[in-house]
Amino acid sequence: MNLPQYILSFDQGTTSSRAIVFNQQADPIAIAQKEFTQIYPRPGWVEHKPVEIWSTQASVAAEAVLAAGLQPSQIAAIGITNQRETTIVWDRETGEPIYNAIVWQDRRTADYCNGLREQGLGEMIQQKTGLVIDAYFSASKIKWILDHVEGAREKAAAGQLAFGTVDSWLVWNLTGGKVHATDVTNASRTMIFNIHTLEWDGELLQLFDIPASILPQVRSCSEVYGETAGQILAARIPIAGIAGDQHAALFGQMGIREGLVKNTYGTGCFMLMNTGNKPVASRNNLLTTIAWKLGNEITYALEGSIFIGGAVVQWLRDGLGIISSSAEVEELALKVADSGGIYIVPAFAGLGAPYWNGAARGTIVGITRGITAAHIARAALESIALQTLDVLKAMEADSGSPIRELRVDGGASVNNLLMQIQADIVQTAVVRPEITETTALGAAYLAGLAVGYWKSLDDIQAQWKVNRRFTPATNSQPADQVKQWQKAVKACIAWTEA
Repeated sequence: MNLPQYILSFDQGTTSSRAIVFNQQADPIAIAQKEFTQIYPRPGWVEHKPVEIWSTQASVAAEAVLAAGLQPSQIAAIGITNQRETTIVWDRETGEPIYNAIVWQDRRTADYCNGLREQGLGEMIQQKTGLVIDAYFSASKIKWILDHVEGAREKAAAGQLAFGTVDSWLVWNLTGGKVHATDVTNASRTMIFNIHTLEWDGELLQLFDIPASILPQVRSCSEVYGETAGQILAARIPIAGIAGDQHAALFGQMGIREGLVKNTYGTGCFMLMNTGNKPVASRNNLLTTIAWKLGNEITYALEGSIFIGGAVVQWLRDGLGIISSSAEVEELALKVADSGGIYIVPAFAGLGAPYWNGAARGTIVGITRGITAAHIARAALESIALQTLDVLKAMEADSGSPIRELRVDGGASVNNLLMQIQADIVQTAVVRPEITETTALGAAYLAGLAVGYWKSLDDIQAQWKVNRRFTPATNSQPADQVKQWQKAVKACIAWTEA
């Protein structure tokens, strides 16, 4: 008797590794999650241990399959989605990392990137990669590791080192070092990949002094890259889908038509708009990126990256101690009707789109004696929604059309108060799907399509269902709130100026 088949999704995030088992109806039937160590060697520096990323991801994969009561032979394929831009360099022979993973939030190369901007290289880099020059992306992180780890440049020149974003690191370990590959979405976030030619760019490699020998092969998002070497689940399972987390979320939201927009509320917030088969160059400080590649067909997207989204709620919990769990923020914020005139600009790691100010730091303005923990909680939620408004307005300006609905997902999207605040502030319907695990689901869909588990995009599009639609409570945008927010952002930026 043939046992029913399932897809196993790896969702390797910034603070935890997760694994989800999906059935044919795209229902998550088992989830396992494990947090891992966040390392802050200096202010503005953020690192992870690559071996811990791998060990936590491997253990939650086994845990999820066990929790689902499945045999390893019932896993039809593995899909991988991951925190993007985070940079790992390892020894090809031993498989050992030569340095900790430098995380996307890390700002150690900000001065170097400022120097590139001052040299007038911004336009050239944006034309090739769709990105603005920033320490956020992988290129300057790779250069830093090669420059600062003893013997690294010599080993790289001898072809002994491998670079990868987290997806490549997982694939390398899953296949026992047989496959060194990435997909176009992760490659498009490195600042050394040409999104028009779909190749590593020689001019940019020279600029950042990165030898081509360390780079992974770039593949599509839905194909069999290799199979597991048997050390996980004691089975040989095809690895068949890869996409960076935000691209996977857009796919999981079924944002497959041009003009569809999603916003993911995770550690940061990331809004993507499907722009079809042509890249749209941003005039408003957004990023042009590859949404995915299926077969030989490329789909592009505009993206607005907000560095601190749900992380502001974690700060209320871990930094200020005014809540004991992230779920409590909604209850606390509901104790007040508004934020009492205070605004939090959570630029803990600089400001992302549409400002791109790496020197900015978190700011609270408008504090009076009457401000309570509840006001701070509400202002924190409003800061997420107001940052999203800034990106949405830039996206409308670039695309030339108003956004009719905003599809939402990610951990903080379960917060009904935040979603209602969001609808009120952007004056657009906010639509939450039945399955909010859209990042992992997108990776599952990509893997399932590659092995024939799902036959077509039409098959999976029929599975997308609305959980709740939040509509704006007022007929006019809260203009005064937006104006005060803009003043708060200006104050935040002014703090960085001499």
